Amino acid sequence: MFSVQHRPVCNIGARAVRLQSFSTFNQISSKSWSFSWLGERVGLLMSWLQQAGRGTNKLASEKKKKERLLSLFASHCSFVTGQRLRRALQIGELYSNLYSERTRWTLVGSIWRRLQSKHAPTGKLIAALAGVFMWEDEKIRDDELRRCAWEMQALESVKSQKVTPKPAVNVDQAWEVVVEKKNFRVWRRPIQGSHLFEYRVFGSYTDVTPRQFFNVQLDTEYRKKWDALVIKLEVVDRDVNTGTEVVHWATHFPYPMYSRDYVYVRRYHIDMENNLMMLVSRAVKHPSVPESQEYVRVHSYQSKMVIRPHRSFDENGFDYLLTYSDDPQTVFPRYCVSWMVSSGMPDFLEKLHTAALRAKNMDFNVQDYVSVVKPAQPTQERLGGDNTHTRGPSQIYA
Repeated sequence: MFSVQHRPVCNIGARAVRLQSFSTFNQISSKSWSFSWLGERVGLLMSWLQQAGRGTNKLASEKKKKERLLSLFASHCSFVTGQRLRRALQIGELYSNLYSERTRWTLVGSIWRRLQSKHAPTGKLIAALAGVFMWEDEKIRDDELRRCAWEMQALESVKSQKVTPKPAVNVDQAWEVVVEKKNFRVWRRPIQGSHLFEYRVFGSYTDVTPRQFFNVQLDTEYRKKWDALVIKLEVVDRDVNTGTEVVHWATHFPYPMYSRDYVYVRRYHIDMENNLMMLVSRAVKHPSVPESQEYVRVHSYQSKMVIRPHRSFDENGFDYLLTYSDDPQTVFPRYCVSWMVSSGMPDFLEKLHTAALRAKNMDFNVQDYVSVVKPAQPTQERLGGDNTHTRGPSQIYA
């Protein structure tokens, strides 16, 4: 019995030893597999880092190559541009020695017109970048002069009508009378899409000649003497072919407003056949007169004047029609701006009349613009034709 009872005990001990050995082997195997997996992952990570380093070096090398290529391209462009500029300067110097100033400007104008006709958008862009004033686009055209003459003919009937504030007196029902004086009458009408008005003056003088009245408006130097509001008034550009001019005009405004300045193109035309004198001006942008903080720039400005002598340009007596509008860039209500213009315009016209009388009495020497105009060919379509165009600023209260 003793031997029989002892065998199970031995078997149980052996089983325990085998189980413990198997557990220890499994633990060792599991740790070995974990170390193997971790080693593989670390190896993959190191391999990826090595490849990324080689890629970074490759990208840096390619970037340096691109930088060198761009540097070479810029140096080439700079060299070519310098050569072209030097050649252009040499050609300009050659032409300046061969031709007169008038001929040179005529040549430059023809080149610009040819460039515009073939590549209009490109030509305008080049002109803007080069700071060139595009006369072909900004000039006052013949049809604008014709309209001035037609308006004068349409309103000459007003002269024989009785002065009355009723709107029925006007040719156009949209115009309303705002000022009535002995020598002139002022109308206004709203400008569509704006809070501003357009003004029209129809007047007559019998104690001064049309030539004197006309010249006083065009002579910028003389105006500096008789108009105390003028701060600056100078011609900044001129078209040698037509005599059309670009004028920069700075003027005082009533306190507390800042002074305003205008840049406008002006053109005048003498119609010998139809016995008319026309002046048209319109605001433009010119590269030589940029906006400054000293003045408030007026971008919307237009003025048209037509003078019809009672007999001739050198005899006393004439009628005139003046149409005017501008946006003075004020924050005042509409009725305030209207009052300033309505009250300031008669004062300006009186100053203009007095200045013309002083010029008549030879108190000041005024340039004669009428004498430089050649008689046009006798044709009805001649109003504003291409025969002789120069333009004068209709100098009125702004």
